[in-house]
Amino acid sequence: MSPARIKDPRDSRTQHTDISLPDWWRLLPAAAHPYLLIARFDRPIGWWLLLLPGWWVIPLAAADPAAMVRLMALFWIGAVTMRAAGCVVNDLWDRRLDRQVERTAARPLAAGTVSVMQALVFLALLCLVGLAVLLQLPVTAVIAGVAALPLVVLYPLAKRVTWWPQAVLGLTFSWGVPLGWTAASAAIPPAGLILVYAGSVAWVFGYDTIYAVQDMADDREVGVKSSALGLGRHLRAGVAAAYLLAVALLAAGLWVLAGPGFWVAGLAAMTAHLGWQVRNLDADDPAMALRLFKSNRDAGLLLTAGLVLDRLVA
Repeated sequence: MSPARIKDPRDSRTQHTDISLPDWWRLLPAAAHPYLLIARFDRPIGWWLLLLPGWWVIPLAAADPAAMVRLMALFWIGAVTMRAAGCVVNDLWDRRLDRQVERTAARPLAAGTVSVMQALVFLALLCLVGLAVLLQLPVTAVIAGVAALPLVVLYPLAKRVTWWPQAVLGLTFSWGVPLGWTAASAAIPPAGLILVYAGSVAWVFGYDTIYAVQDMADDREVGVKSSALGLGRHLRAGVAAAYLLAVALLAAGLWVLAGPGFWVAGLAAMTAHLGWQVRNLDADDPAMALRLFKSNRDAGLLLTAGLVLDRLVA
């Protein structure tokens, strides 16, 4: 297959697309570009958001700072790889729908620059890398990791049957919480961790609802469901409620697991950041919605910084 011919997104004549080509890609073989695109390696925000829930709990359960750093590095490799695998699965399910949506029409499977068989082979390679990372973890973590696979496969179908596919994404992207705990402690997660997991699910629901603002017009036309459409004129209130629930659940869970600490300051800073997102959310401004969505990396890192600091000074 020939590489995708994508116009420079900085060209004002280019249609709205979620594909961008970093300058350093010019050093790579053109034949590799479609695979980098289907794995979303041009957009690191996805693996950041998959990684952060696991990074929140590893400092709580790690035996010492060295173990914490090792596990956080392994989770980084795993998050990059498995997010790429999830994107391939998503595009396999959605390749026909993607052709009807301006933002996604140039994706390699939708555009035909990668065949279904080529995508399946690439997916198998990514899964092998993910498995190699998983096998570095305790048996309990391996079991927890395998348990997430049904969610990874089923998420792309959720948008066809429910107005709230963002909730299914929340269950999937938050799986780093139980996985991080079992990887660091080799133990069954305690009850308090359920609160942290639920808080992460609410956070993901909020930020992915913001992300869905970009596609509201196209989604209405092709019949794809999303929480942005489901909330309608209550969009801002719905995102605010999700974020408030996320903060409350995270605070309760972390207090049960760790007691007072620097994480409180990190969560307070994250809360302020989420409030800024809600204030600036506008259903008629897709570009701002994308900016707000991407800023959730910074929101999650604020909490991570407090938790890591607690571990380092313990």
